[in-house]
Amino acid sequence: MAAGFYISRVLAIVGALVSVGALASIIALSVLYAQEKTKNHDPSPTAHTTTTPSPGPLEPWQRYRLPDTLAPVFYNITLWPRLEPDQQGLFIFTGNSTVQFVCVKDTDLILIHANKLNFTLFQGHKAQVLALGGAPPAPAVRDSWVEVGTEYLVVQLEGILEAGRSYLLHTEFVGELADDLGGFYRSKYKENGQEKILATTQMQPTNARKAFPCFDEPAMKAVFHLTLIHPFETVALSNAINYDPVNVTIKRQTLKETRFQPTEKMSTYLLAFVVCEFAYIRSTPDSPVLIRIWARKQAIEEGQGKYALEKTGPILNYFQNYYSSPYPLKKSDQIALPDFSAGAMENWGLITYRETALLYDPAFSSNADKEFVATVISHELAHMWFGNLVTMRWWNDLWLNEGFATYVSYLGADSAEPTWNIKDLLVVNEVHEVMGVDALSTSHPLSSKEDDIQDPNQIGRLFDSITYSKGAAILRMLSDCITEGVFTEGLRTYLDTFKYNSTVYTDLWKQLQVAVDKASPGLGLPTSVEGIMNPWVLQMGFPVITVDTRTGHISQQHFLLDPEAEVDKPSPFNYEWIVPISWMKTGIIKNPLWLTTKEATNTNMTIGSADWLLVNLKTSGFYRVNYDQENWERLLAKLDNNHQEIPEINRAQLISDAFNLARAKLVNTTLALRTTRFLVRERAYTPWLTASRNLNYYFLMFDRSPVYGPMQAYMVKQVEPLFNHFKDITANWTKIPEKHTDQYNQVMAIRLACQNGLKACEDLTYNWFNAWMKNSSNNPISPNLRSTVYCSGIATGGQREWDFAWNMYKNASVASEAEKLLSAMACSRQPWILIRYLEYCLDPKRIRKQDASTVINYVAENALGQPLAWDFVRANWDYLFNDYGKGSISFYSVLHGVTRRFATEFEFKELLRFQEELGSNAMGLDFQQVLEQTRANIKWVSSHKDQILSWFTEEASKPKAQLYSH
Repeated sequence: MAAGFYISRVLAIVGALVSVGALASIIALSVLYAQEKTKNHDPSPTAHTTTTPSPGPLEPWQRYRLPDTLAPVFYNITLWPRLEPDQQGLFIFTGNSTVQFVCVKDTDLILIHANKLNFTLFQGHKAQVLALGGAPPAPAVRDSWVEVGTEYLVVQLEGILEAGRSYLLHTEFVGELADDLGGFYRSKYKENGQEKILATTQMQPTNARKAFPCFDEPAMKAVFHLTLIHPFETVALSNAINYDPVNVTIKRQTLKETRFQPTEKMSTYLLAFVVCEFAYIRSTPDSPVLIRIWARKQAIEEGQGKYALEKTGPILNYFQNYYSSPYPLKKSDQIALPDFSAGAMENWGLITYRETALLYDPAFSSNADKEFVATVISHELAHMWFGNLVTMRWWNDLWLNEGFATYVSYLGADSAEPTWNIKDLLVVNEVHEVMGVDALSTSHPLSSKEDDIQDPNQIGRLFDSITYSKGAAILRMLSDCITEGVFTEGLRTYLDTFKYNSTVYTDLWKQLQVAVDKASPGLGLPTSVEGIMNPWVLQMGFPVITVDTRTGHISQQHFLLDPEAEVDKPSPFNYEWIVPISWMKTGIIKNPLWLTTKEATNTNMTIGSADWLLVNLKTSGFYRVNYDQENWERLLAKLDNNHQEIPEINRAQLISDAFNLARAKLVNTTLALRTTRFLVRERAYTPWLTASRNLNYYFLMFDRSPVYGPMQAYMVKQVEPLFNHFKDITANWTKIPEKHTDQYNQVMAIRLACQNGLKACEDLTYNWFNAWMKNSSNNPISPNLRSTVYCSGIATGGQREWDFAWNMYKNASVASEAEKLLSAMACSRQPWILIRYLEYCLDPKRIRKQDASTVINYVAENALGQPLAWDFVRANWDYLFNDYGKGSISFYSVLHGVTRRFATEFEFKELLRFQEELGSNAMGLDFQQVLEQTRANIKWVSSHKDQILSWFTEEASKPKAQLYSH
């Protein structure tokens, strides 16, 4: 009550100052917009459009970071999005904002972020300033302008704002409700044949300033009071619960005005609001937290939100127990958006998702779709505490938010689906995958200096697999080292100490250290938590641990896929790490060790001739392992003779380590290939997945060479027993395997068998696809198998099959089904069809903007489509990345996707030529990673092609009975 009364008094003061009501201001802003509708930045004579700061000392508005002179307390924002175009065909929103801030240091300058907003003038200026608390009044505005390059509204004053006093800044503005998927934007969909428009947001990382002027840095937390004016038939949602809407009439138009309760103190990037005609399902009235799942009316009517509703409550409860902290809000809205650039966004109290990340329909969705929904919900709910309640101070520590949420998302999903064994999937999906990136010389540390991350482009590039997956991997490693109980105890004190505030990553280390000290001396750590973790956080890469089982000698070195690559980034730890060594000897787990120096000797790790030694149990450590040749031979023999004596996740690890050590020239390539021989008897999923992914590199390098035939022949021999196994246990493909990972492995068996030309598989999948074409209303294909079957059917067929799939895609009402078809249509073997498909990516009426880069990459995965995709991207670069919408296209994803097969000097020169054409738009690091990968491919193919051809030719020619003899 007190807070509401105080806000009301402040607004009364503001109302007297501006002398117009909010609704009248909005109408006036509409008139203003008619004069400035075609301009992307402020057109007044005082607008500053310089994007490159001038030489010499920088003015405050030429720096990307806010000065430390002002601190926001609360915002009062009113916005009115137009869901219909104006006479010029443009969608707009109008609004006004009042922000109260405290002056921390005396200053005559107000800097507040604003981007692509046009401001109403008050006595010739773009803002009004009011002092709170009586005399003296606020100084008058001397000058104001929009600094486009650094995205500020700059307000220079005649006098000084005094430290310790509170002030108000009032602005009124117009913005475009564009379809660029960033800030306050519009999305569209069809319902009952009618096109619908909704308004929604994506503020992270620096797009809140596109919706209203704000202090748009994560540490600048404040309370938000929001009012939305919206069409009568729509509903308005935001972070907080709304008060009852009231009807208002503006220019003879009946509208709704929805006010929301004040938010908790939070960062601007977590603010969200949506105006739509969606429906919802909700938790029971007696639930302690109101949970609602919002989506298109048809999706809700078809029950696509039921699984999300079923799992949100248990996952939320899990995290409340995990953090020992109640969920701090009254409600948790989750909404599935037709157009959304990310997978999901953790807005506090209103989580936004792509449809594929929230909606599930068992008639159309696979078990992989189901897992995706569960883990994404878990990831976003984990953020409600770690990221939202406690937030990183600046984006250089983004890894702490995202790495942590990625790690515990598997724990939350495991609590909701305990039979899935999903924790092991973290290893193959996060740890193994990100090692491929972190083993490049162009990788980067998890945490950078704040000064090195300044502008929005630098911030945007941090949203990568290093931040998410490596962050998860090292936090998982730390939890394993200090035990989960100690780890969670440290988390709880961290969250309690810093709630509603911002931190740096060392604050977490300190709280974990307190928990460790309470548990000591049983943990036996070689040094402090910070001492252990800083080498993993402050330097890029990871080590390969080499163990000589003849002497017990252990050593570490920085692992690089290309050992000849130059590492020009200095390391504060000389590329050494403090490494936890978990190990077993001949199946018996031994006490863990620590490698704290470059090398050491431990005679306990010597073994006899009948023994074998395995390091990095459960792949809990973020490193690769190499052995002396004798131990490698014993491990290979164990795999061939009794592979189940080695734990499943370590069987996958052995494959992953061997293939990557071979690429780095630390072991022979044939040793890596020999780790796949035992797969003829393997029925577990993670070893097959790991082998498939690693062999996929061989296919990428050689699917246009003579190696391809023998490689396919070998793969058919290996996968045929797995294919027949699933045929048998599913009663000739009529049942679904019971285990979650067995369902995945059934898909793996069919995919590999069909890709490599197993006739029984090709006939099976084509017959399924053809049966569907004959009766499109009755799809006989199991949802788990659809991606694979659709791809095989389209690849085997021609235009008729492709056009059928396109028609089914256009009419798909379930997002996951549409996604399967998008992928499958790239499997065509008709070049003209693939070219036409790529051209569809330039037309958002055919391919949504959010899916354009995905489709380009799908086509590039096809050996026939890769050069077509490369030519298409180069020919349409300017349009895709400048005009099409930066929020919808991933530069690195597309560039990496279309160049994955590059392995010749000619292709490398083409890449250099393209970089030269792009000039400064090549974006430095991203392009360098692609160049480095291409160089490594050239070297690897040149030095290994003959050896690999010989091995596959020999193995493929062996009778099956001899294939695994020693």
